[in-house]
Amino acid sequence: MATKLSLNLSTLLSQVLIILLVILPYGSHTISAHGFHFKEATIDEIKHAFQQNNLTSRQLVKFYLREIKKINPLIKGVIEVNPDALSQATKADHERRTLPHKALPDLHGIPIVLKDNIGTKDKLNTTAGSFALLGSVVPRDAGVVTKLRKSGAIILGKASLNEWSSFRSTKAPNGWSARGGFGKNAYVLSADPCGSSSGSAISTAANLATVSLGTEANGSILCPASANSAVGIKPTICLVGRDQVVPITPRQFTVGPICRTVADAVYVLDAIVGIDNNDPITKRCSIHIPLGGYKRHLKLDGLKGKRLGIVRNPYFSLINNSFVTDVFEKHFQTLRQRGAVVIDNLEIPNIDEILDADKSGEKDLILAEYKISLNAYLKNLVVSPVRSLADVISFNKKNADKEMLNEFGQDLMLAAEETNGIGDKEKAALANLRRLSIEGFEKLMKDYKLDAVVTPGSKFYHVLAIGGYPGINVPAGYDNKGIPFGINFGGLKFSEGKLIEIAYDFEQATKIRKPPLFKP
Repeated sequence: MATKLSLNLSTLLSQVLIILLVILPYGSHTISAHGFHFKEATIDEIKHAFQQNNLTSRQLVKFYLREIKKINPLIKGVIEVNPDALSQATKADHERRTLPHKALPDLHGIPIVLKDNIGTKDKLNTTAGSFALLGSVVPRDAGVVTKLRKSGAIILGKASLNEWSSFRSTKAPNGWSARGGFGKNAYVLSADPCGSSSGSAISTAANLATVSLGTEANGSILCPASANSAVGIKPTICLVGRDQVVPITPRQFTVGPICRTVADAVYVLDAIVGIDNNDPITKRCSIHIPLGGYKRHLKLDGLKGKRLGIVRNPYFSLINNSFVTDVFEKHFQTLRQRGAVVIDNLEIPNIDEILDADKSGEKDLILAEYKISLNAYLKNLVVSPVRSLADVISFNKKNADKEMLNEFGQDLMLAAEETNGIGDKEKAALANLRRLSIEGFEKLMKDYKLDAVVTPGSKFYHVLAIGGYPGINVPAGYDNKGIPFGINFGGLKFSEGKLIEIAYDFEQATKIRKPPLFKP
């Protein structure tokens, strides 16, 4: 018992020391020789510093590598650093010296971390946080990575995540993976970081990278963004390619940015949307991408004239905090003051069924889709220790200690393995989910001629998920303990432009986000 107490005390002291090392020298690497502030730097600020010759990509990458070395042992937001990051930075600096600045895309020389389920054909692993995929080799870069490289972005590393994007076990905590350990909320270490794109949000919030990419099937971008005071954009399904991304369900699965500002998230979105020849669904949707990109929607008067519906039930009952409730009432008043038409106390008639994955059929359908999608992904890898969901289950059993199988189990994988394709039950579930979307969210939007629905936090993701609708979560405040929470704007398919206008104007009017202090 004395030994256990000594170990716990040692662990506590180590964490306190790391926190002090993070907080006390906050300015030590914050300002460069030319007066550039690294922490909280936006893409626009970085690009301006590049143009003024006050900053290089190598300096920027070195800063983030120092921060990762210093802070990551505490929060575990990054699972792996790219050994080629500095050479990519050198290349970007050379291009900046030899090419006209106007010829360089928005992300040129900007370091980004990718969720560890997004495939890269380089020295980085793509493992979904599992040792089962360690050493596997994808046949090519993911479509979004190809686009990022074309945009000049620097792949800084891979972000941690809920292992297998939360689709191994219902018992594993948010932020945990066997490879990455226990990811921590950047603001309050004991708070829920949410997931499954936990590391992407943690890394961005803690200034371990300029921007990040996450993925979402059911809240995995919007929720960690809300929990870590970040901006998360979940695009309409089909706007962004999913090729070479460890899948869950093609019907609900997408890739999107998690960043510190709306503008940064939009720059990343502009870089990754569009046709991916290896994801056919993107071909029919590219016509909805605005000419000149989504950055044209970064308008300071974006709320003026927008019709916004507030859905309180059941989302306000989930808050259970009068301080937070009062904050949202003030935010709703801000929306009105900025010129929005706010229609309050709206309800989605079938919301209870939507929120019950068993009753709606969503769970049965996703289990079947997961097995089909994952088996196809694993089969097509160039090299892999596992080639099927059954192999992954077997690997976990053989490596129970490393994968913490006894602690967390693998009930979702076992349930998925029992499925046998898309049968009558799954087809009925698909039809029901379509009905729920049409008779619920779509009807509400059309009946009240809404541009967006506004809800506190991120729990509206259930509604957005089953219909493939877009959403944006923006920092909205911090509760009595300092835990962040966001505000969610959700709309109909291909309404990203309107949502960006709303989110950007709200962000600029409130300016809520502040850097984390890594409270215990």
